Amino acid sequence: MPFDFKKEYKEFYLPKNTPEIVDIPKANYIAVRGKGDPNEENGAYQQAIGVLYAIAYTLKMSHKSDYKIEGFFEYVVPPLEGFWWQENVKGVDYSNKSTFCWISMIRVPDFVKREDFIWAVTTAMKKKKTDCSMAEFLTVEEGLCVQIMHEGAYDDEPATVALMDAFLKENGYSNDMNETRYHHEIYLSDARKVAPEKRKTEIRHPIKIN
Repeated sequence: MPFDFKKEYKEFYLPKNTPEIVDIPKANYIAVRGKGDPNEENGAYQQAIGVLYAIAYTLKMSHKSDYKIEGFFEYVVPPLEGFWWQENVKGVDYSNKSTFCWISMIRVPDFVKREDFIWAVTTAMKKKKTDCSMAEFLTVEEGLCVQIMHEGAYDDEPATVALMDAFLKENGYSNDMNETRYHHEIYLSDARKVAPEKRKTEIRHPIKIN
């Protein structure tokens, strides 16, 4: 059976419906940075997702090519994730999505090194005829965080975030979102196939001890 990050690391990918504290270790990602409304048809965000999956599946299927990655094992491509923020805005203003800044990303196994990523970008550009030059190999160590499973539309997230904030206050923590630590979403439902009210999205916030 291919390695599945969601099953092997349930504590990081399948949180409860109530807030919980986690310490997130370092991980590597394929990432694309951008700005703008994620719902814009054929906009920067949707193009970024196409680039991420093109590279992710090139890496996943590399064992069927002439390029061999040291330590490779078969795996399920992890879910799409995203860091989100708005400049000069405390919290999130969902009414003005055009001001969103984001880093859209997909995790890669630890055996994928920067040189493997570079190969995948070049290969994907040739095979998919897609400009993947904006992608980067990103290493993130989130550290201490609070997370929760949000069920429902993305625009309904404030109510879930309020539960997280109340939990932090009651337990001696506070949010630590800043220029390097962001609101984090992990998309466990395919938005193209799942109705908004049934979508499952993991929400994760960086925190600190008071």
